[in-house]
Amino acid sequence: MNGPYKPGTPCWIDLMVPDQQAAIDFYCDLFGWQGEVGPPEQGGYSVCGLKGKPVAGIMKAMNPDGSVPDPMPPPVWTTYLSTDALDSTVRAATDAGARVLAGPMDVMDLGRMAVAADPTGAVFGLWEPGSFDGAGIVNEHGALTWNELTTGDTGAAAAFYSAVLPISTAASEMEGAEDYTEFKVGGRAVAGMMDLGKLPPGTPPNWLPYFHVDDVDNIQAAATRAGADVLTPAFDMVAGRMAVLADPQGAPFAVITANVGQQPA
Repeated sequence: MNGPYKPGTPCWIDLMVPDQQAAIDFYCDLFGWQGEVGPPEQGGYSVCGLKGKPVAGIMKAMNPDGSVPDPMPPPVWTTYLSTDALDSTVRAATDAGARVLAGPMDVMDLGRMAVAADPTGAVFGLWEPGSFDGAGIVNEHGALTWNELTTGDTGAAAAFYSAVLPISTAASEMEGAEDYTEFKVGGRAVAGMMDLGKLPPGTPPNWLPYFHVDDVDNIQAAATRAGADVLTPAFDMVAGRMAVLADPQGAPFAVITANVGQQPA
């Protein structure tokens, strides 16, 4: 990726976990990333890289004052959507029924961020770039390739994101995926959405990151050996072969080998 992401496009992901070093070790071993705990002035935030480009962030779960949260929040990946005007986007999100969880705040000269829960309960982030645009490499082995919202009210979610950012929604044109919704920016599919009813009962609304891999089955086996759980075993679907996993601390993520011509991002 060169240059800023268009507003409305997923541009970054990060993970908050109780054991930051264990998470860095797991994902670096699994995907070939490089990463280490960041400096104290950045709260220890780790920007993990691939081929010298930033691909994802990993941070230790802590309160703003540095204390340990009680109760500990569930380990989860957060998807950040790009915006060129954070404050007005946050106001629009609040007016449309979102609940702001953090921010808006400056992140040194890198940019500005906020985290919110949409009206259906799914947590997402917003990023206004400064010197940092977001993921510098996508669609390659070990890098982000897709972001997917799963919610109990797809209609409300579509209306919300379209009201807050320059996003349009449309039914997928892929054969066999007509009940899948695509989020589009400038006519290009940048993310997806499906109904929560397709997942096990009790699954909360969520944004799920997909990482492109060269061999889903090998990655699933390697993740399992490293202590991950398999939530959905590797299977073939219209866009390619994929699996849904949970890392050793419980954070869900998906891996996919996209069919030629179906690589989404």
